[in-house]
Amino acid sequence: MTRIRTATLVEMKRGGEKIACLTAYDAGFAALLDEAGMDVALVGDSLGMVLQGADSTLEVSMRDMIYHSRLVRRGLERGLLVTDMPFMSYADPPRALGNAARLVSEGGAEMVKLEGGAELTETIQLLEGQGIPVCGHLGMQPQSVLRTGGYRVRGRDKVEERGIVQDAHSLEAAGAAMLVLECVPRKLAARIVRELCIPVIGIGAGPDCDGQVLVLQDLLGITAQPPSFCRDFLANAGSVRGALRAYVHAVKENSFPGADESFD
Repeated sequence: MTRIRTATLVEMKRGGEKIACLTAYDAGFAALLDEAGMDVALVGDSLGMVLQGADSTLEVSMRDMIYHSRLVRRGLERGLLVTDMPFMSYADPPRALGNAARLVSEGGAEMVKLEGGAELTETIQLLEGQGIPVCGHLGMQPQSVLRTGGYRVRGRDKVEERGIVQDAHSLEAAGAAMLVLECVPRKLAARIVRELCIPVIGIGAGPDCDGQVLVLQDLLGITAQPPSFCRDFLANAGSVRGALRAYVHAVKENSFPGADESFD
């Protein structure tokens, strides 16, 4: 089984092959993701909401992320393992380096994901310089929910749009290896995909992204209030395995997300 590497994702973007990503939190589901042909397994701090029952991601700790990352690592053989850095674990570059190193050495992460824009330039340069690949995260940022006042589409007005584009370029220039765009208008996402050389993964960002990511529980239709950009892949699949295969197929053939699963 050929392992997916960071360079593999760049080659996929250049070749026009869509990248299928999904969250995972344990070894059993990690193995199922591999079996379905998933390219990236994201250990998301979304576990705070879908596993721990919190109403945000802010309570998730480094201990939580290391534990779940280590579990996913045990079940994953093919997919690239990306792990979220939790709230306040990267508040300054030295703290970010120490915590990212733990996610790699103790959690088995192959890339870490940070929420934020140009203010993370020094942090990304430091991590990348020490051999730790970084995935950025722009648009709606769950760890900033107290500051932004809730979960909503970002980048609909010109000021926000310009800021997101500038931040995307700043992250790439700092050395980020990948970028997640969450809840932004389709046209804005398409522009960023065109302008960046690194892979851009969308979640509620339209079909023009280089790949898609969803939260596992949303994909399986077991979230009490799933986001509007999600699709219940289990409904017609008959099994969890079938749902995962259907999702990978839909991403690869670019039939997901559809127009009603994107934002104008």
